[in-house]
Amino acid sequence: MKILLLSDIADKALWDYLDRRLLEGVELVLSCGDLPAEYLSFLTCFTDAPILYVHGNHDVKYENHPPEGCICVEDDIYVHNGVRILGLGGSMRYRFGPYMYDDVEMIRRTRKLWWKLKKNK
Repeated sequence: MKILLLSDIADKALWDYLDRRLLEGVELVLSCGDLPAEYLSFLTCFTDAPILYVHGNHDVKYENHPPEGCICVEDDIYVHNGVRILGLGGSMRYRFGPYMYDDVEMIRRTRKLWWKLKKNK
């Protein structure tokens, strides 16, 4: 399976210049956070592949304006052609704010997902 993995920087080859060859054969797009919602929404127009995303530590804007046509997999599991994707976004806490976690908070999040993992074998 060909997966396009995106994070942090909106690549000009897809955003400004749209080199469609980069999307050929892509079956799944994974956004690991900190990308403009408009960028992910834009990509939905040029691929039939599902675009999954989790929140990065700077994705507060997603609360009021999530990427259109994309699927949030934060704290969830998505199965695509038999491949299980577990969404666990955010970062280590370096200041107070959403989508930043200390070790205890992250352990709690992963424990909550244990049943979902077991159910989606």
